[in-house]
Amino acid sequence: MKEKTQFMNKDFWAGVFPAITTKFTSDEELDLVACNKGIEAQLEAGANGIVIGGSLGEASTLTEEEKFILTAETIKTVAGRVPVILSIAEQSTRVAIAHAKKAEELGASGLMVLPPLRYYASAEETVAYFATIAKSTKLPIMIYNNPVDYKIQVTLAMFEELSQYENIVAVKESTRDVSNITRMLNRFGDRYRIFTGVDPLALESILLGAHGWVAGLVDAFPKETVAIFRLAKSGRIEEAVEIYRWFMPLLDLDIHPKLVQYIKLAETATGTGTEYVRAPRLVVSGKEREQVLKVINDALAVRPVLPEGSWG
Repeated sequence: MKEKTQFMNKDFWAGVFPAITTKFTSDEELDLVACNKGIEAQLEAGANGIVIGGSLGEASTLTEEEKFILTAETIKTVAGRVPVILSIAEQSTRVAIAHAKKAEELGASGLMVLPPLRYYASAEETVAYFATIAKSTKLPIMIYNNPVDYKIQVTLAMFEELSQYENIVAVKESTRDVSNITRMLNRFGDRYRIFTGVDPLALESILLGAHGWVAGLVDAFPKETVAIFRLAKSGRIEEAVEIYRWFMPLLDLDIHPKLVQYIKLAETATGTGTEYVRAPRLVVSGKEREQVLKVINDALAVRPVLPEGSWG
């Protein structure tokens, strides 16, 4: 399949990769029409890749069958325009391997792999987990390094051990310590592609050398996200900063425990998605809803005019 081979070169691992929300109907069924509409909005804005089935995609509430339906549908919709990355967030190494093999079979372009869930794995066990998955597939892999939410930090020493596996090509850097980007680049040079994974630290990370941005608020604001990245990378820092300052109150929604609900509410406001979530999550209501909507509506009221050529 085209997607299976086209994006193997790690040079493709750069730019804005939206972490796509999974759209549901009001009765919590997959809404593939809404999913496809959201993806098209990302591609129109100039996104460089699509990440599905992650934390923002409510992976923990999806059945295995649904994950693969979503994968196949996304690959069909994207049609080779950008890489499609499936997230693997599993408790069992065996299940993770099975999902990696299925993703490859379906034609996914790569994998974003979290450390083992629920079990607090040691450094040795974590490295073995990533290594075993890497050896089971030809797909390129991005390691999701998020000790804040998942309690396991992939250290520089662990990345050193993993560097022998050529298909481990990237890291989603979500430690919330931007100096880690410099440490990675000093230690490994261009061995790994580094993606910032924390929206309110995105511009800082890009200016320190991050190659890409696995973004969340991009689901509701794709053009602004792409514009910040492109302007920063082309040296138009003042223009990027101006948009980033406007964006910051929205970007802060990405680091709240209810980021899924908040970002979906923003998607509803901008017409890129729906706010339906799957239980145990509930749609935000009452005073909390009013507060989040105020952040969204205040931003929409002064939405910036983007520089020509900064997106699309």
